[in-house]
Amino acid sequence: MSTNTILLASLLLCSLLSFASAGNFNQDFDITWGDGRAKILNNGQLLTLSLDKVSGSGFQSKNQYLFGKIDMQLKLVPGNSAGTVTAYYLSSQGPTHDEIDFEFLGNLSGDPYTLHTNVFSQGKGDREQQFHLCFSVDGIPIRDFKNKESIGVAFPKNQPMRLYSSLWDAEDWATRGGLIKTDWTKAPFRAWYRNFNANACVWSSGRSRCPSMVKTSSSSSPSFNNNAWLYQELDSNSQRRLRWVQRNYMIYNYCSDFKRFPQGLPRECH
Repeated sequence: MSTNTILLASLLLCSLLSFASAGNFNQDFDITWGDGRAKILNNGQLLTLSLDKVSGSGFQSKNQYLFGKIDMQLKLVPGNSAGTVTAYYLSSQGPTHDEIDFEFLGNLSGDPYTLHTNVFSQGKGDREQQFHLCFSVDGIPIRDFKNKESIGVAFPKNQPMRLYSSLWDAEDWATRGGLIKTDWTKAPFRAWYRNFNANACVWSSGRSRCPSMVKTSSSSSPSFNNNAWLYQELDSNSQRRLRWVQRNYMIYNYCSDFKRFPQGLPRECH
């Protein structure tokens, strides 16, 4: 997330590979609910959430972030996951909160997950886009939300946000509008997390503290070390990949829903 563009790229969901500079869940996160259903394992290298008919579970980051690039490896509920939702999102607090939202809606065995995304700025959301996850998309942008404050669209740039994730039951709406219910004989359902990395500006004592600036050998001026996200925009290749994903796998776009917005589409859609 830079000061001018939010890039949403989904995670590699089918297998657990390795990232460099992985964090430690004991140091970086707090388990917030679930009565023992969430667990940190392997000396802080793995976190699991579980869901049964009594309760789901969830966690949140210890730090708040203003800008940055955040990586997390997720393995979703396998097999028949209908009715379950694995939520993964950044959010501030309060009625005018900002939020960057991923929700992975479960499905029957063999059918793709639905990835539901939304962006809130100053408390306003209603910016849903949905995708079918039929492909490995690690590092491929699926959505961007540009800064259009010049035309009166609020942009989430001033409120620090924590990272949250949870696994919970939403059988009344999650799968085919609630037609497919959760098969509780398959419980407990589980999701796995590892290789968290936040290259980000951390909010502390009322201010944002970004990674240190360093001088490179080829330049006398300071530059951000490994902080390409600060100025990241989609290059021509990334734009092609974004269009490919949206053309082939997007199943809902609020910017195309004229029935929902009979008085005119939101300003950022034009």
